[in-house]
Amino acid sequence: MDAAEYALMDRAEAGMWWYRALRDRAEAALRDHAPNGPLAGPWLDCGCGTGGLLHHLARAFPAQPLVGLEYNPEAALRAAEKSGAVVAAGDAARLPFADRSFAAVASMDVLCHAAVDQEAALADMRRVLRPGGLLLLNLPAFAWLHSAHDRRVHNARRYTAREARALVQAAGYQDIRTDYWNALLLPLMVLQRKVLARDEAAASDVAPFPPWLDASLYAATRVESALAGIGLRYPAGGSVLVTARRPL
Repeated sequence: MDAAEYALMDRAEAGMWWYRALRDRAEAALRDHAPNGPLAGPWLDCGCGTGGLLHHLARAFPAQPLVGLEYNPEAALRAAEKSGAVVAAGDAARLPFADRSFAAVASMDVLCHAAVDQEAALADMRRVLRPGGLLLLNLPAFAWLHSAHDRRVHNARRYTAREARALVQAAGYQDIRTDYWNALLLPLMVLQRKVLARDEAAASDVAPFPPWLDASLYAATRVESALAGIGLRYPAGGSVLVTARRPL
């Protein structure tokens, strides 16, 4: 991403409703896949940006070894400062780690970027995962939702759940689950992306929100998550969350 977008992320990710909701989803997925305690071994946040998820995981799982990987060296330094984790600068498709190094690899909205070779990145994530290790991805949903926001953050791809499943399966993973989320707010997302900010010059969606609005949007994601927790699955949403395993 551009330096200005990294700066926006760094300022917004601690409190902005969308980042908070994403971190909630990632934490819940990691807990669901480790019911008897944290997955044994280090976890990697591949494409960690300025460190918001690493910071969150360090507090949610205080004994868990965490490592980050970020393409932008300045963002990598900021992520290390923010989280206390070891963060390397590098390419998601050429990870600077040994084979079978990690019990889990999380990658939030990275495979969609124009500069990322998604097939090569998934193959290298598989290489550094231990047998049985967990892959956790978040991906933006639906090509028809591509907008000025995507252009600002250099997103080249958006995915259906079926497309995400096929991509991960082709990379050699198993036990794949795909779930749409940010479903209750999808109509507002369509309004924002396709009507209010449809101009080519529009800014990204990463910005401070009025406190009342931010709280309301976050509350909607909590209601949605609670409904998902009792088994409700959504036919559409703004994002697709994917979990999978490296075969034993």
